Amino acid sequence: MHFNHTVKDSKFRQTRFQQLRHLVWRRWGAIALTTMLCWWSVTQPVALARTDVPPVSTIQPYIDRVMDRVTEFTLDNGMTFVVLERHQAPVISFMTYVNVGSAYEAPGKTGVAHFLEHLAFKGTTRIGTSDYPAEKTELDQLDRLFDKLQAASIAGRTAEVSTLQSEFDALKQQSATYVRQNEYGQIVERAGGVGLNATTSADATRYFYSFPANKLELWMSLESERFLDPVFREFYEEKDVILEERRLRTDNSPVGKMIEAFLETAFPGHPYGRPVIGSEQDIRNLTRKDVSDFFTTFYTPNRITAAIVGDVDPAEVKRLAETYFGRYQTRSRAPDVVAITPVQSSPQTVTLNLQTQPWYFAGYQRPASTDPDDATYQIMAAVLSGGRTSRLYRNLVEQKIVLSVEASNGFPGDLYSNLMLLYAQPAPGHTIEEIAGLLDAELQRLKTEPVSATELERVKTQSRAGILQLLASNQGMVGLLAEYQAKTGSWRNLFEELKAIEAVTASDVQRVAQATFVPEKLTIGRLLSEEKPE
Repeated sequence: MHFNHTVKDSKFRQTRFQQLRHLVWRRWGAIALTTMLCWWSVTQPVALARTDVPPVSTIQPYIDRVMDRVTEFTLDNGMTFVVLERHQAPVISFMTYVNVGSAYEAPGKTGVAHFLEHLAFKGTTRIGTSDYPAEKTELDQLDRLFDKLQAASIAGRTAEVSTLQSEFDALKQQSATYVRQNEYGQIVERAGGVGLNATTSADATRYFYSFPANKLELWMSLESERFLDPVFREFYEEKDVILEERRLRTDNSPVGKMIEAFLETAFPGHPYGRPVIGSEQDIRNLTRKDVSDFFTTFYTPNRITAAIVGDVDPAEVKRLAETYFGRYQTRSRAPDVVAITPVQSSPQTVTLNLQTQPWYFAGYQRPASTDPDDATYQIMAAVLSGGRTSRLYRNLVEQKIVLSVEASNGFPGDLYSNLMLLYAQPAPGHTIEEIAGLLDAELQRLKTEPVSATELERVKTQSRAGILQLLASNQGMVGLLAEYQAKTGSWRNLFEELKAIEAVTASDVQRVAQATFVPEKLTIGRLLSEEKPE
């Protein structure tokens, strides 16, 4: 994740752009925990609890009209565009979705995908600099000095390190004189752009903002330039920013430490077991060449999907896309990552004793989002924690046993096998052991008792309410169209998923619960309170 690039001190952003399954079923958990989960996946918006929503057969004509206004095309270089034409307001929302995230990082290079996301706002050879040829000379010198510093530090040559560090700091200060800070963001802001930002997850990297309708060509120019002609300037300054983010969200946060340890335990040797932001050591050791190599390898046109929603003419979009993005050279697509689900024979447990309030985590292995039972997992999570009428809310929150409780899918991503995660914070006077027992009892109930027709209809109503809300939002639709096109091969699967949810039966829920909630698929996290020293 990233801070807003147009407003330097804006609060840490919680993105809305996850797949429909997350937008429909999830609600906000406790702020501290949700913020930490942001580092591993896209955060969880509010699950709706409306009951006055028409059945799917009634809203289908409206969905069909929306689908009729969606067009798609692929450039000769392999880059795909999905366009939703809607003229209710003179605005356009954009998303550039790069189908690569931290799961694609090499060992020892964790954090490089997130680092690249930061640097994508630093400009080009023409934006963000007063004299690029002179700046480039000094950037190259900085890189050579950094390599010498690393070598001297590893060899333990303390005096040489001190000398090189002074030289490095002076050159870094000199190179900064060529930088026009945040010029990219300022151009966007002066043209009326809002919401300029980006996210990195295990599965993908997303860049997005909105413009007035008459700025379509400006977006085409700016967005194509930053991935056609990027300059990864202010690299070492940004490294300090990212290290500070890591200290804030992980190293100085008990929940952050638990999330990192929990995923390492649940996914040993698996891409999902690595932190999206990267380990401290890897971040410190990353070079500009590492970022450049990652960009060259994975930011190929056939991995990029652009979604555009708003007051546009699709024919004009295609013409401009061919003019601007057509400049990208066709490049071979790097092989996709093959991730093998960890095999365990019994529950895995990680316990941390820290100065914090206690938390309990239980993660059960589940298949990727392409699995035929994916809709059933979404129903199951909604039955457990989809709003104030859900089982966990009524039985744990209302009874003042927990302060917060959540069941969520796709953690920390859903491109590969992942976790259905349950987490809870005990209320005063209640223990982790008690919470573990109560959560397990609710899971056993799903395995032994069919979900009632009333409960099943409630969560299906939530899904219909969610899709209606999304259809009215340019920003919501732009993220989902891009995500479904990139991950599933067609934006139409966004609407097919609603049909799949409608088709889920009580016996489906019971069958999937019986296969999922078993000891050999369980990872437990126990964050316990450590007494403060006198």
